[in-house]
Amino acid sequence: MRGAFEPRLDEILEFCAREPVERVFLEDIARRGLGRFAALGGRDGLTALCHLGANIVPSGRGCAAFAGEAVHGSARMVIGEERAVGELWQAAAARMPPPRDDRPGQPVYVLDEPPEAGGTGLRPATGDDFDLLLPACAAAHREEIGIDPLERDPEGFRWRTRAQIDEGRSWLWEEDGTILFKAEASAWTPSAIQLQQVWVDPAVRNRGHAKRGLRDLCRLLLERVPIVTLFVRPENAPAIRVYDGIGMRRTICYRSLVF
Repeated sequence: MRGAFEPRLDEILEFCAREPVERVFLEDIARRGLGRFAALGGRDGLTALCHLGANIVPSGRGCAAFAGEAVHGSARMVIGEERAVGELWQAAAARMPPPRDDRPGQPVYVLDEPPEAGGTGLRPATGDDFDLLLPACAAAHREEIGIDPLERDPEGFRWRTRAQIDEGRSWLWEEDGTILFKAEASAWTPSAIQLQQVWVDPAVRNRGHAKRGLRDLCRLLLERVPIVTLFVRPENAPAIRVYDGIGMRRTICYRSLVF
């Protein structure tokens, strides 16, 4: 097997097709022609793949081989399947700053059967929703990552929030300017959609809105793809109750290193 190399798109897609849930982000980024990849492989195809950007995302066997690339980048996060992240981090840790947060054991949930209807006003976000969604997305990011993106990278975060709306990757249920439920797609392939930033305005939490909104969103998305997936911090008990409550199943675990 040769050393790390830049893979072709067809090689990436074949690799991702073997584990479409775990590798949904890698496939989405590759299909959209974004970011940079390094890979390992032989005559039978790729054995490991790593996205190299603001997020370093390894997958497969032998991910320690990507440590050099990770060290020379300026990653804000290393994230992916727990074992792959562990291999890379063990090889790179001595040459990288210590992470601000290390989150192993993040369960990855999947759903492939439509749940009961939630009876909500869920709809795709539009450009008119931008001013309502921007602070909500920032609050969701702050709750999840512990960083206010409007302080760290205000223009970049505003651009990403608007892009999610424009690309049809943002949904919300709001009444009188209050967000009862919202979520975005962080990755979207023919095989799966990965959700992120599932959020309810704190003023209206603990009223069942999250469960109802997520049921309706999953029903909508399962008309387009076979699987809806997301992952969550293991200590986020309220979110886990929602995901368990609509019938999502736990599969693998992710690990995130946040810098």
